[in-house]
Amino acid sequence: MSRVDHRVTEQRNQRTQDIDARSTTEMLELINSEDQKVAKAVEKTIPEISRAVDLTTEQLRNGGRLFYIGAGTSGRLGVLDAAECSPTFRTDPEQVQGIIAGGRDALIRSIEGAEDNEQDGAEAVKSHQINQHDILCGIATSGTTPFVIGALKYAQSRKIPTIALFCNPVQPEEVPADILINPIVGPEVITGSTRMKAGTATKLVLNMLTTTTMIKLGKVYGNLMVDLTAVNRKLIDRAERIVMKLTGVSREQAKAALEPAQYRVKNAVLIALGGITLQQSEEILSRHCGMLRAAIDEVKGQ
Repeated sequence: MSRVDHRVTEQRNQRTQDIDARSTTEMLELINSEDQKVAKAVEKTIPEISRAVDLTTEQLRNGGRLFYIGAGTSGRLGVLDAAECSPTFRTDPEQVQGIIAGGRDALIRSIEGAEDNEQDGAEAVKSHQINQHDILCGIATSGTTPFVIGALKYAQSRKIPTIALFCNPVQPEEVPADILINPIVGPEVITGSTRMKAGTATKLVLNMLTTTTMIKLGKVYGNLMVDLTAVNRKLIDRAERIVMKLTGVSREQAKAALEPAQYRVKNAVLIALGGITLQQSEEILSRHCGMLRAAIDEVKGQ
């Protein structure tokens, strides 16, 4: 694929060329001023993120899985976002997964050369048995990482839906993906250190992609996390407070509804509101594809 002569992320930032000669406060102000450009760059890609959300929602609603694949910082951010989905949205750990070049060891240390082979990317797609029911999001701030490009090419050859998240200017027709999300954040504060602005842009996009998808799948009511997995004291407390907020019951009553529901918030809300059984709450949620708002309307209408 053709590229601009010099990748933007590899160019020198004119504003920070003397950063080493600045005071501590001035260094921080420079970093902060550059960081403020990131959200604006991401904002320009909302139409593409919207398309990616709709496609991801369709695949997951029909039983598919979302895979992130990347190397270095990009790979770590994909693994992080995938790992957060299960406790936040009660997803099956298999439903959203992150693949990083070099495997688990690459999460905590640099694995030299792990990203340099397209075939390794293709093999990663094969080994995870990614298929046409799934969706693959390739993350590469440079837009040229062979491991990611190889994965996307292989996926496209198998008609697997694909998203590319790159932070260097590319043309959509040059990218082996159905959807290109391309926030251009400009040169880094430290030349080539894409863990900074490009990494921040990546984190913002991944937050938007999975959060909005999960909202559309019924994992959120209003702005409340109604499908959380209560695996620690903080989340148990949050589950109780959500049930209290949505039903007006006391904490003790919230606990009494949550316990038979195995701390599944949506079920507990329906139990508390309607005085129904767990089985009945499951049947109501099933009728409404897990959407709590519609389920509450049915219970209140009984």
